[in-house]
Amino acid sequence: MTLTDRPSPPPSTELPALAVPNAPMVDPRGRDGRDGQTQTLRRTFAAGAGVTVLIMLVAILASSVSLGRLTNARQTLLDDIGPAVRANQSLEVALLNQETSIRGYALTRAPDFLTPYRDSISDEAAAMATLRGYFAGRPEEAQVDELGRAVEAWRSGYAEPVAAATDVAPAPDPTTGKALFDRVRVLQGDLTRVLDGQRVEARDQLNDAADALRWVGIAIALVIVAFLAAAAWGLRRGVLDPLAELADQVRGVVSGDVHREVRGSGPREIVALGADIDAMRVHISNEVDLLQEVNQRLDEQAQDLERSNRDLEQFAYVASHDLQEPLRKVSSFCQLLQRRYGGQLDERADQYIGFAVDGAQRMQRLINDLLAFSRVGRSTAAFETVDMREIALAAAAQVETTRSELDGEIVVGDLPRVQGDPALLRQLLLNLFGNGLKFHRPDVAPVVRIDAHCDGEHWEFAVTDNGIGVEPEYAEKIFVIFQRLHGRDLYTGTGIGLALVKKIAEFHGGRVWLDATPRDEPGTVIRFTLPVEEVAEPAIPAIPATSVSEEKS
Repeated sequence: MTLTDRPSPPPSTELPALAVPNAPMVDPRGRDGRDGQTQTLRRTFAAGAGVTVLIMLVAILASSVSLGRLTNARQTLLDDIGPAVRANQSLEVALLNQETSIRGYALTRAPDFLTPYRDSISDEAAAMATLRGYFAGRPEEAQVDELGRAVEAWRSGYAEPVAAATDVAPAPDPTTGKALFDRVRVLQGDLTRVLDGQRVEARDQLNDAADALRWVGIAIALVIVAFLAAAAWGLRRGVLDPLAELADQVRGVVSGDVHREVRGSGPREIVALGADIDAMRVHISNEVDLLQEVNQRLDEQAQDLERSNRDLEQFAYVASHDLQEPLRKVSSFCQLLQRRYGGQLDERADQYIGFAVDGAQRMQRLINDLLAFSRVGRSTAAFETVDMREIALAAAAQVETTRSELDGEIVVGDLPRVQGDPALLRQLLLNLFGNGLKFHRPDVAPVVRIDAHCDGEHWEFAVTDNGIGVEPEYAEKIFVIFQRLHGRDLYTGTGIGLALVKKIAEFHGGRVWLDATPRDEPGTVIRFTLPVEEVAEPAIPAIPATSVSEEKS
């Protein structure tokens, strides 16, 4: 089979820049842009707060007035009229005690009857002093004075003469005493009726003040209830219902109707919020249209890539068969020329023949390496549970000839089991072991060691050698395909080894890097990671590190 057509280059994966239409500008004054069309929530809440403060001030003022009236009425009844009524009652009792005592003494002439009379005089004076203090400056003050004069008239005209009567000086006529004391009774009764009337009036005032305070409390409660009901109605009509309507429109957009316009109603803030949401809807709708267009282009590019991959596979097949056949012929005939006519031609002819043989061989190695590089990552169907220790020992066996010639050593530590392609993982370790042996220091036996540890989700492998090392500034360059740090006359190779290692590690879900941490001894440390195997397996006992050179010996 011959290659008749040159495979088309893979299409560019870079998508053309697509302009996303800007979302419409939102006027905070509303959809129509005219100020004052709707009331703002801030003004509404400010008005509600003002009405609340006014209601509270009126309620406090009315409560204070009613409570003040109640306090004054109670003070008048308890602190003013109450002591006067009690003093009037004490005066009445004191006068009755005096009259009874004098009457008993007039009948029996027993001195013991005068004791209550003498004791009640002080009670009478205290009660009269309280009554005069209460009625001072009032019209009823004359009644108190008249009562006092009547009491003095009875006492001087009858009580004292009876108390001082002897056999020589007889007592006054009881009829005179009765007439004088009846006058006292009449005046004391009038004073009692005055105080009772004032007490009833003060009690009525107290009851009226209590009723007024009660009605004020009921009125305040009714006003508060009415205000709360109005606030709840206004909140529902002005805020909750518009928000519910806006939320219903947003749910319609979320459910897939992205072309449904979202309009806010009610206060200006909700109208502006609806406008913002609608602007976001328009922006998302534009992005959805853009993404659909991008997905369509991605599908087209995927088809182009699939077609290009088929062309590349055809090219790889042609390169592995048709291109290698002429290379083998060129290499074979150049080698025949070298063997048959070596020494028969001049020195320059022998040099040209050597260049031709070397070039054909390098081209063949390069084609084989490129084919190996291109095959990585085509499918994960070959993934299986791999014992990395066995893979490492197998890779070490493949470089056994080179190790023996250099009198080197490959130390394989305790390695885990992972999921992967055994052939690719063996190729990865084969390249790392080969580099560790190839880039050795002169007159120093190469030693390559591999070990691993788990950092949680990944196994981290470290391949360490004691060779010439790599400068940190070349840490990224060494993993680029065809990049070489040394000439071909010093170290053989195509410059694909570490690039192939990187591709295999990334194909298995890991990564590879150069450990540039300063070390006490020269050499290179290449680290790579592989995911931890998810399938639970019985614990494997630790295996001591094995030196391949010891096994071979």
